Amino acid sequence: MNKKIAILGCGTAGIHLAYELLSKPYFEVTIFTKETAEEIRSGRVRSTQVHFSPALTREERYHMPNWQEAKKLHTVHISVGGKTLFSGHLDNHAQSVDQRLYFSECMNDLEQKGVHFVYQKVTADQLTQLAESYDLIVDCTGRSGPVAPFQLNRGFEQPKSPLRKCSAGYFHGVRHAEPAGIIAHIIPGEGELFEIPAYTEHGQTTVLFVEAIPGGKLDVFNRVRHAIDFKTAMIDLTESFFPEIRERMDLEVLDLCDEQAFIRTAIRPKVHLPYCTVNGKTVIGCGDSVILNDPITGQGDNTASFVTEQLFLSLIEDLDSGWNEATAEKYWERIKPYVTHVIGWSNAMMKPLPDHVLGMIMQGAEDSAVAAHIAKWFEHPTTAYNDFFEKNGVLSQ
Repeated sequence: MNKKIAILGCGTAGIHLAYELLSKPYFEVTIFTKETAEEIRSGRVRSTQVHFSPALTREERYHMPNWQEAKKLHTVHISVGGKTLFSGHLDNHAQSVDQRLYFSECMNDLEQKGVHFVYQKVTADQLTQLAESYDLIVDCTGRSGPVAPFQLNRGFEQPKSPLRKCSAGYFHGVRHAEPAGIIAHIIPGEGELFEIPAYTEHGQTTVLFVEAIPGGKLDVFNRVRHAIDFKTAMIDLTESFFPEIRERMDLEVLDLCDEQAFIRTAIRPKVHLPYCTVNGKTVIGCGDSVILNDPITGQGDNTASFVTEQLFLSLIEDLDSGWNEATAEKYWERIKPYVTHVIGWSNAMMKPLPDHVLGMIMQGAEDSAVAAHIAKWFEHPTTAYNDFFEKNGVLSQ
């Protein structure tokens, strides 16, 4: 008899886990989500995202929809104080697809492949009843979660408040820099603006994503409520702080790709121990519901993709012996080093950069090998963590 698994939530973690489970004939998968595919597709943008090569490889491995129309991103550009320092080449290309399109297409595909969808929001009070009906519950409820009573993991830095205010819009009318890639515009002491070519239902766009230090000069979107106001605020911001972007804007056609194509949020990073017991059944957490990270390093989707595969492998290994706390502990031990590196690096990026990291960035302007090494931080977060905290990176080689 197949194992019955309930996935709570249908973001990146829930979707990737569902595809991974479908790759084996042992599971009956049900996804609980409050929104239909059409509601997601026609709703507000949910986030910014870049899927780097490890996540894209997993998508191919588990036969997820591919996005041939999406621009392939081969480089990471670094600009500090209005001066472009370098462009570093990634090992393999990255892609960005509007999650409204990505999630809705995947949901329709999963339903056709036999995943059952229940369109309701699951509350903490309902977990006990669900535990009676399923062999395993996986909480993938994202930033709105967790639903399960996971304990905060005090071994990780837990800021008391968000370190950045995040504002992003998907725009037509911004000419991409060449070569195609992600641009990190850094204003020391104020924050960052990330420029990301992204594919949407309306075609190719440019995401302008501001990470503002609260109360600083880039923190200008607080009172924005409508698309026209968001566009105006972004134009004003680029004129004042990012003239290189402003020069590539065609104001005659510049606009958000639709009225819902902007978002404002602030995220307080936190990490939970990703398992607990409810009514005698193990409940496991994946993605933002248990590993909530500021998007400054672009690791949310990539981390969700990584941890779901590690959970899938743990479930396969214990398929015959049964899933219990030992399985959950095995999963946590598998992902803990990676999570430690992602969280540590991301939190460090929101503070004044260490002198040795600043030195490495300046060296990247003169040395293409160092520039490529820094670009690979985003593909391989452990490399970034080592460079920030081990101080044995390329400068000492």
